Amino acid sequence: MSIYDKLYLQAEVANEYMRQHNLTPLEFVELDKKYDILHFLEVGYEPFHLTGTQGVIEEIEDYIRMREASV
Repeated sequence: MSIYDKLYLQAEVANEYMRQHNLTPLEFVELDKKYDILHFLEVGYEPFHLTGTQGVIEEIEDYIRMREASV
């Protein structure tokens, strides 16, 4: 696994997440600032790169729900 593999996963998942949630890149950046989504993808790369984009998006949605519930 290289940094390029992680970056590719982050870009692919971020683009699909924005598409599915009708977010602009700026809105995604704000969401990332709040929930640290790109870091979540980086540290979870090993299982995520085998999961598929939709599965990772579902993991992000669960992660955000858990973070919101803990506030």
